[in-house]
Amino acid sequence: MQSPAHQAFTRLVTGLRNALSKLSQEPVGMFGFLFLALLAVIAILAPLIAPYSPTAQNLGQALLPPSAAHWAGTDEFGRDILSRLIYGTRITFQTVLAVSFIVGPLGLVIGIVAGYIGGRTDAVLMRITDIVLSFPSLVLALAFAAALGAGLGTAIIAISLTGWPAIARLARAETLVVRNTDYVAAARLYGASPVRLLALYIAPMCIPSVVVRLTLNMAGIILTAAALGFLGLGAQPPAPEWGAMISSGRRFMLDNWWVAVMPGIAILFTSLAFNLAGDALRDILDPRHARS
Repeated sequence: MQSPAHQAFTRLVTGLRNALSKLSQEPVGMFGFLFLALLAVIAILAPLIAPYSPTAQNLGQALLPPSAAHWAGTDEFGRDILSRLIYGTRITFQTVLAVSFIVGPLGLVIGIVAGYIGGRTDAVLMRITDIVLSFPSLVLALAFAAALGAGLGTAIIAISLTGWPAIARLARAETLVVRNTDYVAAARLYGASPVRLLALYIAPMCIPSVVVRLTLNMAGIILTAAALGFLGLGAQPPAPEWGAMISSGRRFMLDNWWVAVMPGIAILFTSLAFNLAGDALRDILDPRHARS
């Protein structure tokens, strides 16, 4: 007889094999995952991949067009744009992961507590959620970032404070369905406490939907972070943040287009990859949304 640990490992391997099998049937989603994996490798190995230092200035080579020496050209300070894009991948992934790790658990806890307890608790939590949702997320993030001060850390906090309501609404909707299932009722009859019910029976059923929603939200996180950087409220110079690079390059758009276009292309393809990966992940984790 197999041990519980061996059985859990077998289920994990089987689940991963099934997920990879489904992903192989989604070539567009596979492209998204492979592109994100490539970006992750670039972010980790940035010092080895980048041909130049991202902060090294050479005014004698300022505003050079793309060439064999500088594949993406140089900016107004003579810094290699490709090297700055490579190092900027680290900032982008740091922002996305930090916001996701804050927004996911926070929204999940608020949503399942509101959905399970109901009554006045549900009403209060959902009214707070509605108030936050009533403001455009970018405007609210700008307000928080301006109040907290410019910087990458404050940008992460500002985006997180505007991103949890959508996760909370989703978790609450899932909880309203799960709390009436037979296995939850059976656990309640056997004396399971509310905390145990929420942690072991309800939350695991909500996590797949939350993960999918977080993946789909990552493109929005990138765009919001870029907008904050563009307005000077994100990562501060000389950090190679893509939004800040677009902001500094907008002055040279007419004659030196590559200074602003190259980071814009990086934002475009990264956001697209997260959306494609999110769509594929939704089809894998939630059969109700599978394409016919």
